[in-house]
Amino acid sequence: MHSSVNEFSPLRGAIASVAAGALALPVMLSIPVAGAAVMEEIVTTARGRAESLADVPAAVSVITADTIEKQGIDRVEEFVRLVPGMSIVNAAEVADTQVNIRGINGARDAEVNYALVVDGIVMTNPAALNREWSNISQIEVLKGPQGALYGRNAAAGAIIINTLRPSEPLEGQLKASAAEDSTYSLNGRLGGVNSDETLTWLVSADWSTTDGFYKDVYNNRDDTIDNFEDWNVAGRLIWEPNEQLSVDTKIRYGEVDAASITFNSVFHIPNFVTALGIFGQPPERAAAGYENVNEHPFQFNPNIQSFNNQESLEFSIKADYDLGWADLVGWFLYSDIDNNLGADGTSGAFGFFWSDQRCIDTTTEVANSGFVLGAPQALVPGLPQFSVYGAYTPTSCDGTQYQERNQEDYSVELRLRSKSDQRLRWEAGLYYLNIDREVGVNLGIDRAGVIVPQLFTTDPANPTEQLVHDNFQTDVYSVFGQLAYDLRDNLELSFALRYDREEREVKNLVPVNARTEFLVCTPVLDPTTDYVGGDPINPGLCVDPTGASANKSKTFDQWQPKLSLRWNVTDRLIAYGSAGVGFKSGGFNNFGSQATVDQYINGVAVAGTGFSRVNISDDFKEETSKSYEIGFKSDIGDNFRWEGAAYWVEVDDQQFFEFFVGQFGLLRVVSNIDETTIKGIELGATWAATDWLSLYANGNWIDTEIDKNSARPDTVGNEAPYTPKYTFAFGADFTWPLTSSLDLIANLSINGVGKTWFHVVQDQQRPTIFGPALAAVVPDANGEYSVARRDSYELIDLRVGIAGERWTLTAFGTNITDEKWLQEVIPAPEFGGSFIHPGSRSRFGIEASYRF
Repeated sequence: MHSSVNEFSPLRGAIASVAAGALALPVMLSIPVAGAAVMEEIVTTARGRAESLADVPAAVSVITADTIEKQGIDRVEEFVRLVPGMSIVNAAEVADTQVNIRGINGARDAEVNYALVVDGIVMTNPAALNREWSNISQIEVLKGPQGALYGRNAAAGAIIINTLRPSEPLEGQLKASAAEDSTYSLNGRLGGVNSDETLTWLVSADWSTTDGFYKDVYNNRDDTIDNFEDWNVAGRLIWEPNEQLSVDTKIRYGEVDAASITFNSVFHIPNFVTALGIFGQPPERAAAGYENVNEHPFQFNPNIQSFNNQESLEFSIKADYDLGWADLVGWFLYSDIDNNLGADGTSGAFGFFWSDQRCIDTTTEVANSGFVLGAPQALVPGLPQFSVYGAYTPTSCDGTQYQERNQEDYSVELRLRSKSDQRLRWEAGLYYLNIDREVGVNLGIDRAGVIVPQLFTTDPANPTEQLVHDNFQTDVYSVFGQLAYDLRDNLELSFALRYDREEREVKNLVPVNARTEFLVCTPVLDPTTDYVGGDPINPGLCVDPTGASANKSKTFDQWQPKLSLRWNVTDRLIAYGSAGVGFKSGGFNNFGSQATVDQYINGVAVAGTGFSRVNISDDFKEETSKSYEIGFKSDIGDNFRWEGAAYWVEVDDQQFFEFFVGQFGLLRVVSNIDETTIKGIELGATWAATDWLSLYANGNWIDTEIDKNSARPDTVGNEAPYTPKYTFAFGADFTWPLTSSLDLIANLSINGVGKTWFHVVQDQQRPTIFGPALAAVVPDANGEYSVARRDSYELIDLRVGIAGERWTLTAFGTNITDEKWLQEVIPAPEFGGSFIHPGSRSRFGIEASYRF
């Protein structure tokens, strides 16, 4: 458990013994003579039909079953690190995974920027990616717009996951692992084929749990900050009554019980340091008023135990029929994922609850206990107004937060595809999707140290003080097709086209007659006397008391063409080029978003400062992109393969998530960056050095620039948010035969991520909501955000073990150097700080598996 650094554990001693014994075996046994290494051909379905990876005119990263097993990959962040130009943020909750592919990032509370395709079926829910992925046979990541083949939102690329299919009458596997921090996992599968080979079946289950890396130092708990437990069960039945027909039916159910919001708050206000000194803080603590996110000493001390619960149910059926002259493919998917979270609040600094007796009492209790909050926070007994609060403190002055994101969707696709062994290859199809999504976020009064898991409640233990709550309905209609023609034996031209039409509706679910106990519709001057309540619990109802304007509908549509050319220069070298259009639908923010920002951000923090306004709307626009790419793929001999690509992307109205906190509570919105330019290069190579050693290396360098941004005009010239300056990966895979049936196996993986901005506000200043309060003691309370960029980092993972014909025993370590890094930085510029999430620390464990 990491309060600051890892301590040596008995488990590490056992792991070291296993690893040392495995490494010593080659010395005790005969040394084999290295033979000539030959790389196996990789077959991909990147273009919807099986073909050699070398023939695909696009940048495709393929992670084979062999790599998945040797690197122990079972979660999304573990394979993302292997893909150049791809990065991930997995922070606030299990349903909140931000994937960045070549500078195009998904936005919280909007749509993802990629298509997720599992066994040929497009998964729609943004929460579908972050799960335990057992039984994977291959992962393929395509970069660039892929909408024509893989559907809506594939503006940045597509993630294609294929799962295992039994080939024996009866086969299965059991795998178990144990690691530090009370981390355990168990998964298994059992499947087979009937005697006449018409039915293939598979059942699987997995379970994992961990206490997490970090500790609650106030309550002295090591299992409440980033703890996690999940389990899943799944079944698959494939019916093939003849050579023409195949019907694939799948069902899955899973649950997650975890913590959420593993964040600290930090301040970025230079003059706050001076003000804190005037108020009596010693210099070493006052310095934290202006803090670099990379130097923050994390301390977790909430008075609310957070939670994150998820239930997911998925059912699909897919049929393939060989017509002789073409293949007809159709599928249906039903998905229902309910997700909620509760956590301590962020409101202590804004004074809503300073007059509440429980806030006064808990401030006194913590102050008198001698417990020291992280700098620059300080508590004065009985006087919240003279205390300095961050977020997530052990007092009740923060309030609480409870959120729900529930989505039910069903979709159907019909596709007709020509045979592959002809000069002109084609396919065409139709697609329909229905989404019913409900999103709500509340701010509650903390009267008992608990969260009532309801978006609106009058329960005296945790009454709702502020609420955004909406229902979003979406219908999607699509038609698509592709032509690929061999102009010559070594020259292929392909053209794809898709049309998407999305009809969207939103309905406000906030009760219009509910009233606050403290919050008011107008900004306050004195928090100790002016928070008198009696106003609507949603700021939008302050300007529209009936809420009628919250219910609206809008249609978004887009044609998405893509043109590709592949030239087989030689038998071992291909060159390609492509140009395409990507599309992601617009949508609606929660009702009251624009009114909140105009009233409390522009009206309090920005007014009279000379800085530009923040222009937020209750709607956000569709995102479109034009992508251009050239590249090559080449084999040198039979044991070396390399490839490279250069790309240029112009993005219009890129969707971006913003997090606001202030006198209104908290607010999550999606805005648009009008114009962004992205350009980059990537290289990758794989070398089978010998028959017992293979190496890989890849990297991506990217340059981005915001050319226009109406939401925040003063950010033009800054970089695209959530986009690392570079990514790289290097690895070595070692398989040394000890006997005819026993191998020593080892795998080393080194992954690097460059410096990253997480907001459009970067090396610059912004006014903050604390300006009026500090005006008497300092010239201004502007935030300065050069200190909000995440530093680059490198993570090293190592696995060493012994493998028999049917079993393996492996010692593993993740982040073995215990690199301290940040998972995410969420700047809130007008708050004058950021909310930061620490990355994973080192963890060592043992894994065993048995196949039968």
